[in-house]
Amino acid sequence: MSSRVCGRLLQRLHTAGSGPAASPGSWISCSCRLQAGSRSVSGRGTMNVFNRAMKKRQKNWAASLQDGHHYDYLRDEVGSRVADRVYDIARTFPLALDVGGGKSHITEHLNKDVVERLFLTDISPQTLERRKPGEIPTQCVLADEEFLPFKENTFDLVVSSLTLHWINDLPGALRQIQQVLKPDGVFIGAMVGGETLYELRCSLQLAETEREGGFSPHVSPYTAVTDLGNLLGQAGFNMLTVDIDEVQVHYPGIMEVMTDLQGMGESNCAWNRRPMLHRDTMLAAAAIYKEMYGSEDGSVPATFQILYMIGWKPHESQAKPAKRGSATMSFGDLSKISRPGSDGS
Repeated sequence: MSSRVCGRLLQRLHTAGSGPAASPGSWISCSCRLQAGSRSVSGRGTMNVFNRAMKKRQKNWAASLQDGHHYDYLRDEVGSRVADRVYDIARTFPLALDVGGGKSHITEHLNKDVVERLFLTDISPQTLERRKPGEIPTQCVLADEEFLPFKENTFDLVVSSLTLHWINDLPGALRQIQQVLKPDGVFIGAMVGGETLYELRCSLQLAETEREGGFSPHVSPYTAVTDLGNLLGQAGFNMLTVDIDEVQVHYPGIMEVMTDLQGMGESNCAWNRRPMLHRDTMLAAAAIYKEMYGSEDGSVPATFQILYMIGWKPHESQAKPAKRGSATMSFGDLSKISRPGSDGS
């Protein structure tokens, strides 16, 4: 990464059972589950939007970079915010699962007082090799996020950060997460939302339309926040919490945006993607990006909309809503309640 990009990273974020810690040689390999094939959790055909084999290659390539840690800034930031939500729950989790955890971007912010043991999964073996050491005993498992190789009612906590947006069957993946949780277990996750990289998307579409008379998708489709709560509810979670955050990163130009996305392993892997862009189109997109979104200092922003979600597996000890018709007061009586000081006191 160039020196000016490294300098830019210093001011990049503007917010609007398991044995001892596993070495790469002690992985549990579930790569047989990565084989292509039809899958239907709900009894219906699964949408096939993303090329999962290509996503594995992209992540392997990104993990093999000598300076790959320079591209971890977004994952580290979002991982720390997911960890904050784990700390908000006042309990210790004996066994946890990090789905698509890669280099331990969440668990590096946790300690043994919160999580006693951890299983870390990822589709990419090279990414697991680069995982950051921590104090939590960890077992690495090479497995696809779409096919979790664990028994039901196994984990007290499941976390996931910036990986669910590449899953073809998101409803099915959420159901699997709910199934591997123990009753009263909690899932805490983060994924990118539908407004992510809107600056890049608009610039490429305008440039391609002007230079080539039409455009094709270059940024993958993302989940809308309005759909996420419904998906969690359909998967069997209750006591849901969904909130939105934005992380804006400033880059020297459009090429640095695309270079960093590639270094993160976040290049588009949709089946209908266009593999190449004409040089004239790229130059036009860079000019449009600067003109429409450029800052006074010459940099351009890239906005990442982050959707955070929390869902609990049902248990009889959890608070339940009162039965319909059990209320003892009517909303119509609220107007009759005296306001403080209304009686002259």
